[in-house]
Amino acid sequence: MPRLLAVIHADGCTGCEACLEICPAACIYKVQGEGRPGPGSFCEVDLDRCIGCKQCAQLCPWNAAAMVDTPDVARRVAMKGGPSWYIDEAWDAIVDRAQRNVEGFLAKKRK
Repeated sequence: MPRLLAVIHADGCTGCEACLEICPAACIYKVQGEGRPGPGSFCEVDLDRCIGCKQCAQLCPWNAAAMVDTPDVARRVAMKGGPSWYIDEAWDAIVDRAQRNVEGFLAKKRK
């Protein structure tokens, strides 16, 4: 479990895909916003696959990607924004995945 995980702030992401192209773990995917209310496409991180390499945060031309201490990732994911349809559809899965990563990190740290 990495000490840092990437979080992409959906409200700041333009969907340019720079992070998708650089990610060595292929853990970033594009959420299509076409035909939905609110902003267009944006990128999202699969926290179960993120290796904490920092490349997306270093490369993002919009400063939408940030590296977050794993124990704080669930809170930061809950604050990342995004269009209301996405939050409604994906909220439980995104926050649950973040919380599971936090719990796994803390359990490993205690050993």
